[in-house]
Amino acid sequence: MLIKDFSFQELPFSDLFKTYVSDFEKLTSFYETNPFSETDIESRISSFDFSNDRSTSISLLRRINKTYNVHEEALKNLDRLKEKDALAIVTGQQLGVYSGPLYTILKTISTIHLANKIEKKTGKPVVPVFWLADEDHDYEEIRSIAVINGDNPQTFSLPAKNGALPPVAEMQYSSAINKLKEEVKEAQFNTDFTDKLWEVLDRNFAEGKRFDHAFGGFIADLFSKHGLVIAGSNHPEIKQMTRECMKSAIAQADKIRTALQEQTDAISKKFSQQVTLYDSNLFYLDEDSGRVKISRNGDGWKTDSGQEWTSDELIAEIDETPELFSPNVFLRPVMQDQMLPTLGYVAGPGEIAYYGQMKTFYHQFDMKMPVIFPRLSATLIEPAIDRIMGEVPFEMQEFGQRIEDLESQFVERTEQTDIEAVFDSWQGNIESVSEKPISNIAQIDPTLEAAAEKAHQVFSNELDKLKGKVYRSVKAQEETQLKRIRRIQNHLFPNRTLQERTISGIYFMNKYGNDIWDRVLDSLDSEDDFANHKLIYL
Repeated sequence: MLIKDFSFQELPFSDLFKTYVSDFEKLTSFYETNPFSETDIESRISSFDFSNDRSTSISLLRRINKTYNVHEEALKNLDRLKEKDALAIVTGQQLGVYSGPLYTILKTISTIHLANKIEKKTGKPVVPVFWLADEDHDYEEIRSIAVINGDNPQTFSLPAKNGALPPVAEMQYSSAINKLKEEVKEAQFNTDFTDKLWEVLDRNFAEGKRFDHAFGGFIADLFSKHGLVIAGSNHPEIKQMTRECMKSAIAQADKIRTALQEQTDAISKKFSQQVTLYDSNLFYLDEDSGRVKISRNGDGWKTDSGQEWTSDELIAEIDETPELFSPNVFLRPVMQDQMLPTLGYVAGPGEIAYYGQMKTFYHQFDMKMPVIFPRLSATLIEPAIDRIMGEVPFEMQEFGQRIEDLESQFVERTEQTDIEAVFDSWQGNIESVSEKPISNIAQIDPTLEAAAEKAHQVFSNELDKLKGKVYRSVKAQEETQLKRIRRIQNHLFPNRTLQERTISGIYFMNKYGNDIWDRVLDSLDSEDDFANHKLIYL
């Protein structure tokens, strides 16, 4: 397996992310630690202080991980987390059907890689943790999966759902998962690896299984042998443990809002804002209305579903029944980092952007933002695609263009004769030789000048038609190449988006085996910090 670096600057990422990976010093007012500086990371480790109750955290995590039947290596890592100098590298993701897009797999690989790298350098125990987004309610965002069918991307989905929904984690797969399975299987070639893939998928994504158990079980099956620990916050005991964080979010709401607003305003002057700010960073879990925002109500608080509290009443209710409250995208990481000795979080480009709003937010909880490591970003290039990429005159990043533009550029770049020059010269010659005859005819009989002009225009029009025919002839002759262009684009930029954002990892597992991610992990440079996009040649 060959892995090559490819600059993020050539790919469709945000300006903030491109600056983050190429010129971090410009962003030091938004982030605590340079993830690409060994000196800065070592300094952060030397000053790292986690004084919270490790024993209780580990006890809760052990119960969670046994639910997912994790490998013994993950349980050993839980024991290592009890050590006073142990650190965690954390990532997380929504609970996508069949694990969702490829970037979920890439984030997990990144977390294991960075934990191993930092442990080797420091000698301290460093444990990789996958935090399930088990309080998320966005069913619409996780119900679909895309694979390559033949040479075309195709998306398959579970049925839509309407009305107030519980956390996605608590939903169960219905019989619709069986129909989805058959559709996905039919779209894939049977290979020597197909049966083993579906053995793993069917064990986890099965009718009656909760979404969190399905997703977490799949991640555990693939990666807990590398010591990956599973975590999440949608558990009454964990809410109980982290309730002080939620209480502080209300008690210090004005200071927290100011900190977020100032940081958001500052980053928005240079880059786009990622996450909208609200009065609080908590949701209330209403039995009838689902997960509803808690908003200001004068000096108190309310929800759109009718609950009202004074600040003291709300803090008291959080203290008594913390399981009825849920953190938003800002508060969740703080709760996570109060439970775990989080040295670093492995983030995608979008997450890196909203972490930029949070530096002083962390300070309101007497905490420092963890090191925000970019995840592995990669395009997997299959042998058949690699073979034909050299046959067409495009660089990898150019395949993100519209297919019509690629086809036009291909004709222009590969034509042996400069068709435009030939016809421009021809048209110019016609203009020069037509001027005098038209003038002579007009002198003989002015009433025939229009007819002479028309004859000239007809010839010019026929010339344009001929040029079109020549271009179509060239295109027909090169149809094989044009098909290659379409095929390459569908694999590398399906639907004109990066492969990692669209195609599911199971597509590659079906063709190359369940252990493909182990081989990717083994092939990474031991020093890699993911400051470049990767081209992974399978």
